[in-house]
Amino acid sequence: MQLFLEYFPLIIFFIVNSVAGIYWATGSLIIAACIQMLHYKFKKEKIPTKQWIIFGLVVVFGGLTIYLQNEAFLKWKVTIINAFFAGALLVSDMFFKRNIIKQFLGESLALPEKIWTRLNLAWAMFFLFCACLNYYVAFNFDLDTWVNFKVFGLTGLMFIFSITSILFLYKYLPLEEDDNDKVKEDKSNKSN
Repeated sequence: MQLFLEYFPLIIFFIVNSVAGIYWATGSLIIAACIQMLHYKFKKEKIPTKQWIIFGLVVVFGGLTIYLQNEAFLKWKVTIINAFFAGALLVSDMFFKRNIIKQFLGESLALPEKIWTRLNLAWAMFFLFCACLNYYVAFNFDLDTWVNFKVFGLTGLMFIFSITSILFLYKYLPLEEDDNDKVKEDKSNKSN
């Protein structure tokens, strides 16, 4: 459900854009982002800071896109969000000695400090890459190509990079005993 909630505005944006065009899609994106925020309020859940940032940028840049009838503002939003996340990861680690990735995953993963630093840097570079790539696609290709890239390309890149990160971390994760080994061990202990 959480995954659907996170991608709900993007799905609505894609569907409405294919039917009614970019300006209706932008209005739908703003409404979907509002619904997303209301969902958190209705469930009495704390709204994550990331969600507030994305919501604010959707409303401001989406509003400018509709008001000025210029889709460039909407294109800039994606670049700014990714650049902001890259900057937040780098600045918090370098200047405040707070590794944001470690803060999010530290309770469920025990990793050496140098691995946390590498992971934080890798995610920062990934977000910076996405910001640059979005800028390139947004301003060098037609609108439909950019919309498809925004919905499928960036989502696919995020999925691939997440899987790659998990594979990188796999060797640092503690090994759990196989359930069959536990059963065999329990049986041998009972017979002794």
